[in-house]
Amino acid sequence: MQISLKKYILPLKHTFSISRESHDFQDSLIVGLSLNGKTGYGEATSNPYYKITVESMIAEISAIQNEIEVFDFDSPEAFHQFLVEKELTNFAICALDLAAHDLYGKLQGKPLYTIWGTDTSIYPKTNYTIGIASIEKMVSKMKETPWPIYKIKLGTNDDVAIVRELRKHSDAIFRIDANCAWTAEEAIHNAPLLKDLGVEFLEQPLKANDWSGMEQVMHYSVLPVIADESCIVEADVEKCGLHFNGINIKLTKCGGLTPALRMIKKGKEMGLKIMVGCMTESTVGISAIAQLLPQLDYVDMDGAMLLKEDIADGVIIKSNGEVLFPSIAGSGVTLN
Repeated sequence: MQISLKKYILPLKHTFSISRESHDFQDSLIVGLSLNGKTGYGEATSNPYYKITVESMIAEISAIQNEIEVFDFDSPEAFHQFLVEKELTNFAICALDLAAHDLYGKLQGKPLYTIWGTDTSIYPKTNYTIGIASIEKMVSKMKETPWPIYKIKLGTNDDVAIVRELRKHSDAIFRIDANCAWTAEEAIHNAPLLKDLGVEFLEQPLKANDWSGMEQVMHYSVLPVIADESCIVEADVEKCGLHFNGINIKLTKCGGLTPALRMIKKGKEMGLKIMVGCMTESTVGISAIAQLLPQLDYVDMDGAMLLKEDIADGVIIKSNGEVLFPSIAGSGVTLN
């Protein structure tokens, strides 16, 4: 295989703020893997919370580039195992794994969802994320992008008041993501108020390691709770099953599509709701997530919609949330 690595600085339409950080740009690594005249593309974004930069990922991958290029590629799963044995971070593995899946599908001449035996006639619609800002700005973002489902980032001193005000301007489904900012007491107190305001579920209300707090929330919250920061890798799924109603799988955090497929299977066996989320990826990463849609209950794949400029063609999300899948195979990605 031939490999290419390129850093992109993706400008956002608006400053994106959550409870712990704000940014106007998203750094992203795009990996290309080429074999027999086909090229697969993968992506992983930088993340300060997990201390990952594009430069650190490039350094990791470059250190084993020769081994990658002589690897006898016959399946994404075998390639993923090889990368795990090389002890790369999951973010770097994700970029390579997504590229390997896209390449594999293109070599087979089939979309990944077809290879996996799933049917795209029924799938969940993505939410559109409204980051923390002034009430006026949050309302403005909603009016700029009318959408059937909004994920609202919270973690302020006036969270319920914010949702109450936003509800005046939309009859859409609301989902709340506090990004670890609440206590168990706050989550239990806020839940009935938010339920009355049309909120569907709470995502990661408490700190990732506050398992005793989450046990309380599970017992007393009138809204379902979905794990995000508490569910990073495959080993986390079983523990989350005792403390959450569902899990939000991030490809960058778990190491790509290969482990995500296993996490989906395990979560379903445990009766959990399954969500896959994005981390402000371009259409490269979003197109990979879209291949999983028939297997999901919820999805957060609005990353490319939040960008001022995209860098790729692939999956298209229409204004009503409907997804147009690419006609080409794999994840269907081509770089602009």
